[in-house]
Amino acid sequence: MMLQKFVDALPIPPILTPKWKNQFYTYYQVNMTEFKQSLHSELNETTVWGYEGSYPGPTIEVGSGEITFIKWINNLPDKHLLPIDFTVHGAHRDVPEVRTVVHVHGACVEWESDGYPEAWFTKEFKQVGPYFRKQVYRYDNCNHACTLWYHDHTLGITRLNVYAGLAGFYLIRDDRERILNLPSGKYEIPIMLQDKTFNKDGSLYYPKQPEKPIRELETSIVPEFIGDTILVNGKVYPYLKVEPRKYRFRLLNASNTRFFRIKLDSGQLLFQIGTDGGFMQHPVGVKEIMLAPAERADVIIDFSNLEGKNIIMVNDAPAPFPTGTPTDENTGTVMQFRVTLPLSSVDTSVIPAHMRPFPKINGHLASKIRYLTLNDNMDKFGREFMLLDNKQWDAPITENPILGSTEIWYLINLTTDTHPIHLHLIDFQILDRRDFDVETYNKEKKIKYTSTAIPPEPQERGWKDTVRANPNQVTRIMMKFGPFTGLYVWHCHILEHEDYEMMRPYIVIR
Repeated sequence: MMLQKFVDALPIPPILTPKWKNQFYTYYQVNMTEFKQSLHSELNETTVWGYEGSYPGPTIEVGSGEITFIKWINNLPDKHLLPIDFTVHGAHRDVPEVRTVVHVHGACVEWESDGYPEAWFTKEFKQVGPYFRKQVYRYDNCNHACTLWYHDHTLGITRLNVYAGLAGFYLIRDDRERILNLPSGKYEIPIMLQDKTFNKDGSLYYPKQPEKPIRELETSIVPEFIGDTILVNGKVYPYLKVEPRKYRFRLLNASNTRFFRIKLDSGQLLFQIGTDGGFMQHPVGVKEIMLAPAERADVIIDFSNLEGKNIIMVNDAPAPFPTGTPTDENTGTVMQFRVTLPLSSVDTSVIPAHMRPFPKINGHLASKIRYLTLNDNMDKFGREFMLLDNKQWDAPITENPILGSTEIWYLINLTTDTHPIHLHLIDFQILDRRDFDVETYNKEKKIKYTSTAIPPEPQERGWKDTVRANPNQVTRIMMKFGPFTGLYVWHCHILEHEDYEMMRPYIVIR
């Protein structure tokens, strides 16, 4: 379906008001419901799921160290909006069809409030999963200023719940950010990138079967979901009118599978000031920004001296990445900036030369090194499924870091896909990536390197919670575990992979 581009304005999600706030803590209630929303003026309204009646959900803004309590409330219908495959772990017929659990992605949080995939709950908490512990989650927000996001994380149906619309921004502020004099207020805008496919009637299309259908199953999980239409903040190909001045954009890839490699068709630089975990040491001026699902980039775009110009944000990442189909005029177009608003006041904001020190973790402090493979397998229906360390979700826990210890993980990718690997609770540093011989590894279980170590890209030199592990490469990450103990998960953030076995529990122990 060809939808006209740049006919609808970019929506900016509202900031959520707390129900209660005093000097000790803040309390929010967030309702999940089904409703209709216009995603493009040429489409009928689309039935979606969202938080507080909007897709994406409202932006939650908190201060660093502010103790925040959130009651996530499931008021969704009993029937799912999208086709469920009951052969997927956690989604068998013995659990309710519609269930939710919310994860604040990148949060430093006690495990009982992390949104563990088996801590799901239904309407009025009538039924809950085996790991459900509390109705009101507590967030200590022990992060520096950064761009986080919240989304559904239910075992076996995460891909469907997020695709239906359950995602929103969660921003942490601090004093350091305030003194940097960055573009702020209406000049700071969150940008959530997603892809979808629509039926003729405007409803969301999600495949019931892979390309080679599985005859024995009415509905089967697909190896990836690639939509043919790009949405920003829940609008198809929107435009944004801007003044000729600097703007700060918080880019988030909230797609199921699609990677974005973002450029501006004006050829101008994007000044990146932050990664997943907050500010980098210095800004980097880059022509393009690569974002795998769940990765964020905090950028400044300078529109001064561009009065009257239209600038298109484009994407040229093949899907699935890196060997999939190249983008076309639809999937290669993201949104348009129109530099048509008059300058309302002199722009005194800056791109700071120095933002925050980025102390490198000392590699010699690592008390443990783990070698973990990313594997490709076949199930009894002949479907491909991916594993971490060749283990399924239900296998005994093998990653059990000690509180306060530092570890290096070698992510050994034996598949042909790039996998965005996300660890809950902590931020890590990317050490390097290195090509290796996959055949030798498969035969002898030995890593035979075929190149020297490749340092992280300039745009990854900061704290990360999601890393792109490329095919034929060993990706090394290093992190310190804490400040909480308990049960967390690590997984691939391609949601179709995560839902079909590419997720493992891990436990931080005393």
